[in-house]
Amino acid sequence: MLHFTFTDIVGYMASLGVLTSFLMRDIKTLRIINSLGCILFVAYGVLLNFSIPIIFTNVAIVLVNIFYLLKPKEN
Repeated sequence: MLHFTFTDIVGYMASLGVLTSFLMRDIKTLRIINSLGCILFVAYGVLLNFSIPIIFTNVAIVLVNIFYLLKPKEN
């Protein structure tokens, strides 16, 4: 029987979110879903006793996604 901790579940949900984002055709949808996955990865990093590499990388990715989501479209 498999035993998953809460931390494991958050990590798997984060991975699923990031993986799912790459299946999106629309770049806006991709960035939104990817950001949700990255936010879960930040939570995962916190649950792993503040794993700075996981937290830093995923915060940076969320900020990049936000930048491009808020950037006015060029015609």
